[in-house]
Amino acid sequence: MTATELGLPAVRRAALPDPARPADPRLIDTFGRVATDLRISLTDRCNLRCTYCMPAEGLDWMPRDEQLSDDELMRLITIAVHRLGIEELRFTGGEPLLRRGLEGLIAASAALQPRPDISLTTNAVGLARRAESLAAAGVNRLNVSMDTLRPERFATITRRDRLQDVLDGLAAARAAGLDPIKINTVLLRGMNDDEAVDLLRFAVEGGYELRFIEQMPLDAQHGWERKEMITAGEILQSLRTGFTLTPDPTERGGAPAERWLVDGGPAVVGVIASVTRPFCGACDRTRLTADGQVRSCLFARTETDLRSLLRGGATDHEIAETWRTAMWGKLAGHGIDDPGFLQPDRPMSAIGG
Repeated sequence: MTATELGLPAVRRAALPDPARPADPRLIDTFGRVATDLRISLTDRCNLRCTYCMPAEGLDWMPRDEQLSDDELMRLITIAVHRLGIEELRFTGGEPLLRRGLEGLIAASAALQPRPDISLTTNAVGLARRAESLAAAGVNRLNVSMDTLRPERFATITRRDRLQDVLDGLAAARAAGLDPIKINTVLLRGMNDDEAVDLLRFAVEGGYELRFIEQMPLDAQHGWERKEMITAGEILQSLRTGFTLTPDPTERGGAPAERWLVDGGPAVVGVIASVTRPFCGACDRTRLTADGQVRSCLFARTETDLRSLLRGGATDHEIAETWRTAMWGKLAGHGIDDPGFLQPDRPMSAIGG
């Protein structure tokens, strides 16, 4: 049986550099974009079972021997920072708190020169007992996924009764001095779409920055339907029933969220409209999966295999050149509106946020 028959993404191994590519050491592409933000998936495992991400029984998790070791991961991170111009590292999953030795990886990354900005995206279920150690290791910023303030809804959406653990994790992160702390929320039609105002009020009162994310076609079940998605326009309409929103004058740059001042500020709320208001033209991200595959886009259907190079004796120069070649071929956009759009084979939990 072939990889295609198994539903695995197509993998590009080391490709010959394009002679048209400028002699620029950074991760540039043919559209003039430069990737300075590396999203690093540490594991595909998760301790929640969100309905819009995976089935109740979970998924077939990646075998441990396919996952990058700490040494392999740090070698790629070092190459990215020292040779490719990466300035920001975001550790994701699955759920990154399930990765053994997480604090050690963060501390080693923080010791690199120039020191990258380090952030973590987590569901916060295990955050309360580790917030201090993560801050001490070098985490600068934190994103916490939380879709509701109601315990019964949390249990329905995530199939786990763990809302209080998330709330405790948020409080512990605040006490540990992590700032800013952003809350990522997906509104689901008929489930939690009446909570936009309550969630923003909670965030403003707690000193958190709330960001609503349009539901994207990245579920393992491939059940996403555009007509069921709560759009950015609907989100903003709901928020305006309780708050006055004005555009944030701060330059957005490559940030995925459109930001709005809440009642004149200083509080802000963000909306990440990947589907209805794509921001591909300013994308500055490159992605590394837990098994060492480079993805130039969240929705890419091809990957470039760096793990085989690592384990096959390739030099840092060869790995860097392969990474540069992969990014040079990045497409102009994700193409969700294209009639021929195909959802990535890997779900979000296996790609990393």
